[in-house]
Amino acid sequence: MKIKKFNLFLLTAGFVLVSCTGNTKKPLESMEKEYEKGTFGYDLNYLSEKDSLIVLKSDDEKAQVILSAKYQAKVFTSTANGPEGRSHGFVNYNFFESGVVDEHMNGFGGENRLWLGPEGGRYSIFFEPGKEQVYDNWHTPKGIDIEAWGVSEATTKRATFTKELTLQNYLGNNLHIAAERTVSLVTESEIATSLGIIIPNNVHAVAYATENRITNQNDYEWTRETGTVCIWMLDMFIPSDSAVTVIPYHSGEESSLGRVVTSDYFGEIPADRLINENGVLYFKTDGKARGKLGMNAKRTTTLAGNYDPISKRLTIVTFDVDPEATYLNQEWNPEKDPLTGDALNAYNDGPLEDGSIMGPFLELESSSLAAFLKPGESLSHKHNVYHFVGDETDLSPISEKLFGVNLEKVKNIFN
Repeated sequence: MKIKKFNLFLLTAGFVLVSCTGNTKKPLESMEKEYEKGTFGYDLNYLSEKDSLIVLKSDDEKAQVILSAKYQAKVFTSTANGPEGRSHGFVNYNFFESGVVDEHMNGFGGENRLWLGPEGGRYSIFFEPGKEQVYDNWHTPKGIDIEAWGVSEATTKRATFTKELTLQNYLGNNLHIAAERTVSLVTESEIATSLGIIIPNNVHAVAYATENRITNQNDYEWTRETGTVCIWMLDMFIPSDSAVTVIPYHSGEESSLGRVVTSDYFGEIPADRLINENGVLYFKTDGKARGKLGMNAKRTTTLAGNYDPISKRLTIVTFDVDPEATYLNQEWNPEKDPLTGDALNAYNDGPLEDGSIMGPFLELESSSLAAFLKPGESLSHKHNVYHFVGDETDLSPISEKLFGVNLEKVKNIFN
């Protein structure tokens, strides 16, 4: 992450470049064929009916990533095996089909999206000043929920999106923000280099890097008195009965590093769903019980992942972390210190008390440091997603290298 001056000229660019990429509303090579639900081809056909998509592709077209400007510069989904391959992102077909515009949040899905925080607390941008911080008063800012973004660059390898937002925080201050987001396809050789791994011959991979930037467009500095924001990245993936999120962390005394995990966002996560063992957290992500955990910047190792033995998918996310920086508290409580928050979160979806459910899905999330910026200054936050698909014996060396545990252990940790 870095803070520097940013030229706002780019924000005037429009959609012109999209028409030069071959990304049309109904990609002919896909629309000529029907695909089974759950495949990338199915999602490509389905989403092409909703927006003029941007599709990033490897040279052999095995690795593909769907991006959408209409839906807030989301990465909707990806595949490591072309149109017939499994689709990795959660697409909320039910919400699309309902045709409802939700006043709180429009849950279209998407395996990687840019939000801004904090969600709750004294600096919240989801609650109006003076309103009690409860669900009835919770509203996602439209610029990250339902409004389209602009496109300043689009090729089959990368795309850049832009948006100008004005967000009122809980203190009553209007923060004027220029947001820019670039999503780039990562080649297999770049994957191996960036993660320090060897990709086995029988493993297929798809990966993309995101660089997300916000700029202070106010004529005053964002301080502890005015309130500020952070960049908040959320990845929505498809759960399964056997899926497990894996989070390594820095071991050490609580007095110097803080507690290992905050596990009571939506009530305490029970012991049969969260295990802490030898410097690694294991979180059951079957989409059957709602729970969220958080980890501070001193504990976080800059990576987390999820393994699903049913779909034979190992997912790794990496992100910027500064252990000495200030992170914002996103809890729905304006009485709590707004400057003590998490750098990493993980979520498992499940039914609400009335039996309704948005997903199910699982999430991996990262947040930037607090954006205490002078006028014209910018803060950027990098968040990268890697999917590996193959047999467990081939995927396990990747897990052992990055997490220090084999996938046989991950698969059976809750048995």
